[in-house]
Amino acid sequence: MSSGGEDSNRPAYGDQPKSSTNDYKKFMAEHSGKDVLSSDVEIKGTIKFQKELLIDGKVEGDINSDGNLTVGENADIRAEIKTKSITIYGKVQGNVSVSERCELKSKCTLQGDLKAARLIIEEGATFIGKSEVSSGMSVKAASKPEVVRHEESAKPAFAARA
Repeated sequence: MSSGGEDSNRPAYGDQPKSSTNDYKKFMAEHSGKDVLSSDVEIKGTIKFQKELLIDGKVEGDINSDGNLTVGENADIRAEIKTKSITIYGKVQGNVSVSERCELKSKCTLQGDLKAARLIIEEGATFIGKSEVSSGMSVKAASKPEVVRHEESAKPAFAARA
């Protein structure tokens, strides 16, 4: 009888990891290619990453990268952030500086100063601070409108025609 009781417990125990494994697989499929700091993670210090990072936990310190940062809905970040681009769904306290794009989603909160080449703010987002939006922040954008090159190349062209 005791072995029958053990057998009945095993399938119930085995069922639990399967469902959490399936949830984990769904979560990872949605965020494939990104490194993830889940909602139960707390970090104090400096975070550096290369490509893409999704933070859904608590971070206090500095975040530096040439990659793309996504701040999840459950995230609570108190940090100075310098990245290529950022998408915020959760809470951020601290200054944010991005070389390309900053996107503030409808339920997010950003409290701090912001510097970006492009800024998208959805209706319902909360932003408390100063913003500085200029295309000169991006290396690619800066090389396009460079006036000096156009003036130098234009002078010989007009001189040749005259």
